Amino acid sequence: MNSLFIVFAIHAQSKDELAVRGVMSEQEIAWNRGDIETFMKGYWKNDSLLFIGKSGLAYGWDNALKNYKKNYPDTASMGKLNFDIITVKQLSPVYFLVVGKWHLTRSIGDLSGHYTLLFKKINDPWLIISDHSS
Repeated sequence: MNSLFIVFAIHAQSKDELAVRGVMSEQEIAWNRGDIETFMKGYWKNDSLLFIGKSGLAYGWDNALKNYKKNYPDTASMGKLNFDIITVKQLSPVYFLVVGKWHLTRSIGDLSGHYTLLFKKINDPWLIISDHSS
């Protein structure tokens, strides 16, 4: 009975939802090997990419990359990232909303918070166009 439920749960996710979850999984992997550039491939490479955080609003993929490199200059500050996805909701054929928790395990002190991500299907890949992390 349990194996039947597991099979059903796996098949209940759409191809698009699996792709969105895959982007986040690839981001975790890249971050955990200290590769911010590959981590950033999950984001829309555009000046309209929106980040909302403790410092307010920030726009642009280049600015996001610069800020990540400034705030996480080495693997000790980056730590090990874990995403705990709470909900994934398809809003339309081209938009997904993802809400969850993030956690950095670090030797210099752990960090954690919540995130809300808006994904958009742009020329086939699913990309984050808005990231609100606190």
